[in-house]
Amino acid sequence: MTGVELRQLRYFVAVAEELNFGRAAARLLIAGPSLSQQIKALERDLGVQLFDRDRRSVSLTPAGLALLPHTRDLLERAEDLQRRAGRLSGSEPVRLGYVNWLPPDLTARAAGVAQLHIDAWIAPSHTQAARVADGSLDLAVCWVRTEDLEQRGLHARLIGADRLYAVATGDDTSDVAARDTVVLLDDDTTSWSSWNIYAELLARDTGARAVQIADGGVTGPAFFDHVRRSGRPVINCPKGQTTPLPPDLVRRPVVAPEVYWTWSLVRREGENRPAVLALIDALCNRVGDLGIHTPDAWLPEGDPHRN
Repeated sequence: MTGVELRQLRYFVAVAEELNFGRAAARLLIAGPSLSQQIKALERDLGVQLFDRDRRSVSLTPAGLALLPHTRDLLERAEDLQRRAGRLSGSEPVRLGYVNWLPPDLTARAAGVAQLHIDAWIAPSHTQAARVADGSLDLAVCWVRTEDLEQRGLHARLIGADRLYAVATGDDTSDVAARDTVVLLDDDTTSWSSWNIYAELLARDTGARAVQIADGGVTGPAFFDHVRRSGRPVINCPKGQTTPLPPDLVRRPVVAPEVYWTWSLVRREGENRPAVLALIDALCNRVGDLGIHTPDAWLPEGDPHRN
């Protein structure tokens, strides 16, 4: 196998597709006798006969037929490696901003695709979207609405989603209907603009009770104090998704409907740099549905990933 070369594998595929050495040689822009010699060398190195051939016809042997799809796959992977290397060669760093969530396998997905630089300034969703629009960032992971994208000339791909839950006092961890919960809105619209919009739509659509606060208690210790004072379970915002709960509080799944917050990977509409586009594909191509399109799921009006 040490003598096998990619060009010989390309020759094999060309002959297999043409089933004619003359046509395959013309397609490959090489001489017919040279092509025949290379196929023989490949068969010798592989230890199997790939073609049955006589003066009138060429056909694949069972071994050739079995190896053909694997050879095509190997060539595709080799070409992908070359494309990735080409993107990295001399490419500019891609600057990525975020709010509080990033894919756990971000580094692995980005490896070999782009020179990823994660911006240290953690800011609210609307701020990060604005930074992409003005060129301060190349990409951002944030929550956006369709109207935000249109106004700022941005494009969004789904990269993640959080199913929100409620936090309550006591020891009851059973499901709670959204209409029986509280959702907090903070007076600080600079910090909580996106959350307030989301929370207002959640209350409107589900019947959850919207409660105005002025102490930054959408997350953190102040949030837990609001839960203790509330007569209802309180919806936990995405910034508090992974915060450990105090021992006197419990998590309760929200149902009827299940409430989701989406994370978009946002770029400028006219972005055409290969490294940026390649990174977007690497981060988003295999994300899937994430449960946001099930019959019981709720997304707010204007969410770009809402059906």
